[in-house]
Amino acid sequence: MADPDGRPTRTPTRTIGPVVARLVHISRPVLWINTIGSGVVGVWLTGTLMDVRALPVLLWLTLPFNLLIYGVNDIYDQDTDAANPRKGSIEGARIRPSEVRLIAWAVAVTNVPFLIYFGLALPAAANAAIALYASIFVFYSAPPLRFKARPFLDSISNAAYALPLVIVPFALGVAPVWPAALGLMAWSVAKHPFDAVQDIVEDREAGITTTAVRLGPRGVALWSGSWWALSSVLFALVSVPVAVVNLAIAGLLVVRLLRDPTPATAHRLYPLSVAFPYVAGSFTGVLLTVAIFFGWYP
Repeated sequence: MADPDGRPTRTPTRTIGPVVARLVHISRPVLWINTIGSGVVGVWLTGTLMDVRALPVLLWLTLPFNLLIYGVNDIYDQDTDAANPRKGSIEGARIRPSEVRLIAWAVAVTNVPFLIYFGLALPAAANAAIALYASIFVFYSAPPLRFKARPFLDSISNAAYALPLVIVPFALGVAPVWPAALGLMAWSVAKHPFDAVQDIVEDREAGITTTAVRLGPRGVALWSGSWWALSSVLFALVSVPVAVVNLAIAGLLVVRLLRDPTPATAHRLYPLSVAFPYVAGSFTGVLLTVAIFFGWYP
C-alpha cells in the first residue's frame, strides 16, 4: 500500500507489533515467574486453586508490573548496560536513549489503570502492600534512593519480591501465611547478590558498589547461603519437603561458587539460578494443588 506520493505506508499492525515485542523483551519474560508465580502461590495458600477476585492482581503481575520493574531499571542503567555482555539477550534488553520516552509511557499506561482499580476495589491493607511493592521496585533503580547502588540495601530491598504472598491474601480478605511470605523474603534477599556476582567487573568499573562488589564472590556465597538457610527454616514451618528442595538447590549453588569464587563461575551458574524458582515453585505448586484437591489443606 502506498500514499499519494508513491511511498509505502505502514499499517498499524506493522507498527504496533514490533513495539509490543520490544516492550515484552524489556519486561524479561523469563523472570515473570518471580511475580506471577508468587501471586499464584499466594492464591493457593488461601486454600483454593483459583479465586476470580484475584485475577486482576494476577494479570497485573505479568507484563505490566514486570515492565515497571525492568523498564525503570533499564532507563537508569543505560551506561552500565552498554558495557554488559549479558544485555541484549533473554537476560535483559539494552535500550537506546530514544526508547526512554516510550518505556516511561508504556509503564504508566499498563500500570496506572490497575492501580486505580485496586484503589477503588481492594481493602486498605492490600493497597498499602501494593504501594510498597511498586515503590520499592521503582526506587531500586531510580534516584534519589536508588537501592541498586547501596550495598546490602540492594539485597534487602529484593525481599519485596515476596509481597504477592501478602497482597493476594489481603485482596481476598484473609490473613497471609506469614512463614511462607517471610521465607520467600529471605530467599529473595539471598538470590539478588548471588546473581549480581557475575556483574562485579562491570559494576565496579561503573563506580557502582553493590553487595556483590562489596563482599566479593566468596563473601556473597556466605551471605546468600545464610539467607537461603533461613528461608529453608521458615519454609519448613509450612512444608518440610519444600524446605528440603529449597536447601538442596541453594546448597548446590553456594558450594559451586565457593569452590571457584569468580564472576565467571557465577555466570555459568546463572541458568541454574534462573531455574531455581521454576523448580522449587513447581514442586511447591504440585504439593499445594494435591493437598487442596484432597482437602488436606488448609
